Amino acid sequence: MITLLKDVNCFCPKHIGQKDILIANEKIERIDPVGRWENCPFLDRIIDCDGLTAFPGLIDQHVHIVGGGGEHGFASRIGDINPDQVFLSGVTTLVGLLGFDSCTKDPANLFASAKSLRQSGLTAYLYSGSYTFPMPSLTQSILRDLILVDEVIGVGEVAIADHRSSQPSALELAELASAVHAGGMIGGKAGVVHIHLGEGKRGMGLLLDVLEQTDLPKEMFVPTHVNRQPKLFEQAMEYCRNGGNIDLTAGETHGIPVPDAIEMLVDSGMDLSRVTVSSDSNGSIPTGGVGKIQELYDDIRGCIVKKGIRPETAFSFVTENVAKILKLYPEKGTLQEGADADIALLDCGYRLRKLFCLGKQTVDDGHRVNSEE
Repeated sequence: MITLLKDVNCFCPKHIGQKDILIANEKIERIDPVGRWENCPFLDRIIDCDGLTAFPGLIDQHVHIVGGGGEHGFASRIGDINPDQVFLSGVTTLVGLLGFDSCTKDPANLFASAKSLRQSGLTAYLYSGSYTFPMPSLTQSILRDLILVDEVIGVGEVAIADHRSSQPSALELAELASAVHAGGMIGGKAGVVHIHLGEGKRGMGLLLDVLEQTDLPKEMFVPTHVNRQPKLFEQAMEYCRNGGNIDLTAGETHGIPVPDAIEMLVDSGMDLSRVTVSSDSNGSIPTGGVGKIQELYDDIRGCIVKKGIRPETAFSFVTENVAKILKLYPEKGTLQEGADADIALLDCGYRLRKLFCLGKQTVDDGHRVNSEE
């Protein structure tokens, strides 16, 4: 299938103006001046995108694809995520993970759910592990998971500073990270340690201990939920100034909402390339309810329309920055020739109108469509 997106305002996420985007099967084949391909006899479909703006599809690196919950008994368990919700949120790539409950939900469930999401047209990866030590895995070894299972790109979410965690020591966390680092090197992957930060008294202290006591690279760690309280966010900002990655959680109302946190980061003048935002969707919310993946898109849009953040800056937190940290770039997180054709088309109010996942259209006029159509 060869599709032409005609006359679209392109953010890659950097702004490059009005262009034609030529999609061939799963890839972006060309990005050219408007009109170059209009009379090509090999086109299967031409979509007039006048008035629309193209961004890379969103990457959500923290999704409970088999559901989170369990903290309040069996009835609090949450079911699998609906792929339609993912598409309608503008997300084209996600990373699934386990949380507090790794007994009634296990790595095999996670793996099967990721495979199902891939069959629906999404790109889905996994973190091995969960809150608990020792870490659950598919092959009985975190190292082997990273080397042998294509979908596994790291471990998470590793809980620290939280009464629900296994209270790992610095040595235990360092040993786990060492296995992830080795697995990432051998498997040719990012080897990310995705760290859940709770509201405990030490905040990022345990992670800082590991970095001080070992030679592990700082860039392999991604502490998340850093905007859950002001004191933790201040600690995270300093960590980021010193070269660390930080991940904000969308939909936060108890702590610092993402648009407010992003405004603070932009105003600080710090390097923003190590800042990302994820949804924590389909997990339980401490104040009650279930996290929604739509909140990721809503918060990024809120950065633009409520805070006046430049669109290329706002979308970089859920596209290019994530792709580079997870070592999925340049196939993911960008609009450029040779990249996967994961493209979100927005109207002038930055509302999602159309979505392409690996070259197949999954959303049209704001509604879910069959990707085979």
